[in-house]
Formats: sequence, C-alpha cells, structure tokens
Amino acid sequence: MKKYLLLILPLWLFAEAAAPKPTVTQLFSVQTVIVKNITTSHSKKNYGFVVADETKISDVTPRFGGYVVKLYADKIYKFVKKGEPLALVYSPEVYKAKEDYLNSYYYTKNKTSKSMLRSARLNLSLLDVNAAEIDATLKNKKVSEFTTLYAPSSGYIFEKNIVNGTAFNAKSKLFEIVDISTVWIETQVFEDDLKWLKNANNFEVHFKTTDKVYKTKNKLFYPQLNPKEATLTMRLRLQNKSNTLFPGMYANVISKDKIRKYLTLPQSAVIRKDGKYYVFVVGEFEGEYEPKEVQAKPLNNTTYIISGLNAGDEVVNNALFMMDSDAQINGLF
Repeated sequence: MKKYLLLILPLWLFAEAAAPKPTVTQLFSVQTVIVKNITTSHSKKNYGFVVADETKISDVTPRFGGYVVKLYADKIYKFVKKGEPLALVYSPEVYKAKEDYLNSYYYTKNKTSKSMLRSARLNLSLLDVNAAEIDATLKNKKVSEFTTLYAPSSGYIFEKNIVNGTAFNAKSKLFEIVDISTVWIETQVFEDDLKWLKNANNFEVHFKTTDKVYKTKNKLFYPQLNPKEATLTMRLRLQNKSNTLFPGMYANVISKDKIRKYLTLPQSAVIRKDGKYYVFVVGEFEGEYEPKEVQAKPLNNTTYIISGLNAGDEVVNNALFMMDSDAQINGLF
C-alpha cells in the first residue's frame, strides 16, 4: 500500500496548532504494512564450527617402556579400525613378565594352588598386554620377545609421536585416535538469547561442503561467559556416520523453539532510538503518521515480536530514516 501527502505546506507552520497527538506529515510516498499474528517458531541464526567429541578421543599410552620394531600406523590422519595393530614393539619389562607367566605355568602345572599363575597373568593384564597375546604364550609354550599395540577404537590418527626405531617410556602418548562418527558443533550465542534458547528444541546445521541439512535436539550450554563479547558457548551433537564432517569446519546454526503465536512486524518497520523502539502508525488523515513506542524482540533475522499494538494496525514499513529525521526536527520524540 502507498500513502501520498495531500498537504504541501511545511510542518513547522503548524507547530502552534493544537492537536491531540503529535504526528509526522511526510512529504514523500511511503509504504505501509499490517501488524500480523503469525504462528511460527522463534528462530535465530548463528555461526559455529565442528570440534571433536571428547568422549570419542582415545590415547594410546603404553604402561611400559620399550622400542618400536615395526610401525603399522605410519601416517598421520590414517583411518584405523578398533583392534587393528598399530605398532610392534619390544619391551624388556613385558618380555620378563611373559617369562614369569610361562614359568609359573610349569611350576604350578601339577600343583593344586594356581595363585602364582593367576598373579603372573594379572601382572601382564595390568601392563595392558592384549589377552590374545597372553593366551598365545601358554598355547605355544613359547615367549615372544615382541608385543603388539592395538587400536582401542576406530577413528583417525590425529597425533603420531613415534617412527620406526623410536624408544618410548611408560606413560608416553604414542597416538591419539579420534572417532568422528559423532561430532560437536560449538557456536557463540548472546546472553540475551539464553532465555529462549533454553527452550529451543530443534536445531538445523548447514555446511558449505554439503547440501545435507543436519538436525539435532541435543544441546548443552557451557557454564562460562565470555566477558569481552557477552557470549556463551552452545554445543550441539551431530551424527556423522559417513565421516563427511571434520573438526574445524564452519557451520550455520539455525535454532528454533516451540511453535507459538506471535504479533509481528518486519524489522524495517521499527526504529530504535535511545534504547527504545518506535513505529509510525497511520494517522486519521491521509499522509499523517503517529510515532508510537512499542516493545520489540527479534523473532528471527528479519522479524520483530511486537507488543503495544494490535493485529490489523497499519504502520509505515519504509522511509524510516526520513520519518525519524522529520520527527526529530519537530521534536515529536
């Protein structure tokens, strides 16, 4: 809809005229919009990035020292499966423990008490020697001088701190394996949005690298505020069975709460001045508009939730800069 001014005299000529309400007479054509009740969800778009799920990270940290004889997982970011051999190592400590285990077997073979044998086996288990390797010692009646390190979980090798021939100590971190079948999305949200985001139950995550829209309801707010930006970190969990999402990728996150009925106006119809929100309501006469203070909150990136008006009210939707300038000149607000 368009409104055209019928009067052509400057507004200041009428400054002394008595009027029940201050109005702005606009010298340009303006567009108007109707205040509407809509049924939708409160939504917000934020930016985030992919991080590894900490519950899916495994460190390979032997409980013994030794030397790398052969490295199977020889490349960074190589994908390994759970139980796959990573490295063949020699450990004097493990070798002695295997000998003790085999000797205990022979010593207790014809004895009723097997406590010495159980103790020797427990010692190997506490050194985190693979159970199949322990069993092979008795089955073959032979002590192997080598021990194999196996992948504790499936995933990509994000850290590799050894090469062939490396000597390592007990508690040394040799590999870090990251399973990305599930990942986290961390996004910064403003403190003002926290109240409605706590009730948000649907999240859509978009990436540039794929047209697939990822949906989740699993969220967590970190209990720490960034004082410089007044933001909190919201974390979402996504299923990533195809391993197409990698840590560091950027994402667009759209948050939605429950569907409700809202009284709305487009953001272009609302002016903010001195911390307050105003609209220009169509006046009684053609070309006449009344500035009115309202309460406004963002519903999404283009729409405000409004209170202080009624559904069906008609307000100015464009030329807000000209309206604001004219109103300030004439001291209307």
